[in-house]
Amino acid sequence: MMPPVPTAVRRVAAIHDLSGFGGGSLAAAIPILSSMGFQVCALPTALLSTHTGGFTGFHFRDLTDDMAAILAHWQELKLRFAAIYSGFLGSPEQIRIVQEACATVGKDALIVVDPVLGDNGALYPTMDDAMVAGMRKLAAHAHVITPNVTEAALLLGEPLDMVSALPTQVIKDWARRLAATGPCWVVLTGLPAAAPDRTQTVAYDRRTDKFWRVECDYVPASYPGTGDMFASVLTGALLQGDSLPIALDRAVHFVALAIRATFGHGAPEREGVLLERVLPSLAAPVSLSSYQLL
Repeated sequence: MMPPVPTAVRRVAAIHDLSGFGGGSLAAAIPILSSMGFQVCALPTALLSTHTGGFTGFHFRDLTDDMAAILAHWQELKLRFAAIYSGFLGSPEQIRIVQEACATVGKDALIVVDPVLGDNGALYPTMDDAMVAGMRKLAAHAHVITPNVTEAALLLGEPLDMVSALPTQVIKDWARRLAATGPCWVVLTGLPAAAPDRTQTVAYDRRTDKFWRVECDYVPASYPGTGDMFASVLTGALLQGDSLPIALDRAVHFVALAIRATFGHGAPEREGVLLERVLPSLAAPVSLSSYQLL
């Protein structure tokens, strides 16, 4: 009997929407994770002509039925993945399909859930209470979750008017409570820092009860898709064997570099960042890091 053939490149199942223009979602996850040495297998949740941030009149096609058929074929092929990484999901049925993927083709995989629900203290228009409840269940089965502060409040049932300014002790409490539902690592993004011209991202490791913080300068621009970029780099770094604080540091500074590379050009924010300008930096060795214990 011949020995099994090892997989030359580890595979990541990326479960996100795909926009033809504007970047983000699969348009970010595929090049980022490919640049980091992984084969990205897309399980698209929806197809859009553009992303929804700043564009109107966009074409949208729901791919729920296609998702089920794609996953069924993957199961027939007995595919296995190093990671299952989900982002925008459009319905409770899509959440169920992701859960099935984790239980079948994702056995022994790193499960990363970016619980896309809202931002700036409000639910996204396509989200409702059923999606919040479904995302809570999905996040509970993840190893890593990456909510922004609004999504953290939604997952915890906290008032959304709290998210504009959270004291450090509240941030720690929220992270511990989220981790207590299941995830080993909780990464909270979009947090204001003590200085008005700075922002911070905080990660919590339930195994060690340690908190890590990375700060960066605030740039007065809001580009769609940066959250997808952050979660993609974080996923790739963890799969490469980086510690949580190093993975956090790499993801924060990659996004900050992309924003700075774009901001000076003055392009419309709704068109996203110039990802292609900074992709080569992902191949650079880990340099001196700026993470801090919180």
